[in-house]
Parts: sequence; C-alpha cells; structure tokens
Amino acid sequence: MKIKSAEFVISNTDYKLCPKETHPEYAFIGRSNVGKSSLINALVNRKNLAKTSGKPGKTQLINHFKINDSWFLVDLPGYGYASTSKTNREMFKEMINKYLLNRKNLICLFVLLDIRHNPQSIDLEFMEKMGQEKIPFVMVFTKSDKISQTQISKNIKLYKTEMLKQWEYLPDMFITSSENQNGISEILKFIEEYNEEFNPTLIQ
Repeated sequence: MKIKSAEFVISNTDYKLCPKETHPEYAFIGRSNVGKSSLINALVNRKNLAKTSGKPGKTQLINHFKINDSWFLVDLPGYGYASTSKTNREMFKEMINKYLLNRKNLICLFVLLDIRHNPQSIDLEFMEKMGQEKIPFVMVFTKSDKISQTQISKNIKLYKTEMLKQWEYLPDMFITSSENQNGISEILKFIEEYNEEFNPTLIQ
C-alpha cells in the first residue's frame, strides 16, 4: 500500500463522538514510551502526524487520522505508567475500554511491545483481557534496531512461551523499527488485505 494522504480528523474522550463507522479502522496502543507515535509516523510516511514525546503518557485522547481517504488510523492513550493522577489513569482506562468494546468498524488493535524487554505482566494481562473481550489484535514489537537479531529471537521466544500458557493460538506478530522501516510494509499489507474485505453495510 502506498500512502498518498494522511490527515488529522478529530480528538476526543468519548467513542460516541468518533467519526461515522463508514471506513475500516485500526487502533494502536501500548505502554507509555513504547514508540507508538514514531511507528505511526513511519507507517504513514509523515514526520509529525502523531506527536512524539520523550515524556511518557503524552497521548491522552482518542486521536483519529484518515489515511488515503479510505481508512482510519487511531492513536490511543498508552496503558500503564503515565505522568498523571490515579483518577486520570482510571478515566483513560474507562475511555479506552468503551472505545474498544463499542467501535463497530474497529478491524484490529495493534498492541505495541518494546522488543528490548522480556515479557511484562502488564502487557500480557492487557492482551489476555482483549482475548476475553474477543477484540481482534496483533502484536507489534518495536525498536528492533536497538538490539541484536539473537536477542530479538530470544525475546520473541519468551513471549510465545508466556502467551501459550493462556492461549491455544498466537496472534500475528510484526517485528518493527521506525528508524530503519523494518516491518512497516508488512503492517501496511496486512491493513490493505483487511480493507479489501470491509463492508460497511454489515456493521450498521
């Protein structure tokens, strides 16, 4: 897929205010500082579509972007640590849950994981919850340029081992780097294939 256009549409805190469910939608989420904004910018070939920050927990709204005038990319607030109060963290959690459970045109959730680290309980618990709620998701490992291929293989194996304790089948996995574009074309191809199958009349 060639990205011809990418534009910001709307930010809000309520799924009911999101754009009409006429286009396929793909949401991106992960722990704070996982490299989400950088990956989004790499996917759409724009430097500053999603705002990057060295400060964890910067994204605090449901951010919609329209890509190629044919599908939505959604930048969700991170889960886990954020430099905000416990009350606000609970508010973010509720906001994200309502969006994920009610957005009918959500095709897939991309769960971002920092490949440099061993499996984290907060990520495993989040994915387990997605499975329980029957929300389709894939695993996207970020920052693959920061470690060796040997370490990448080791950490992927650790994730698979942990996941298979709870799962009969593993979700699709992508190994990416926003720095060297690794995995970007694979994600775009994945999205393109699902876009071709999307029928808005089936979700009304």
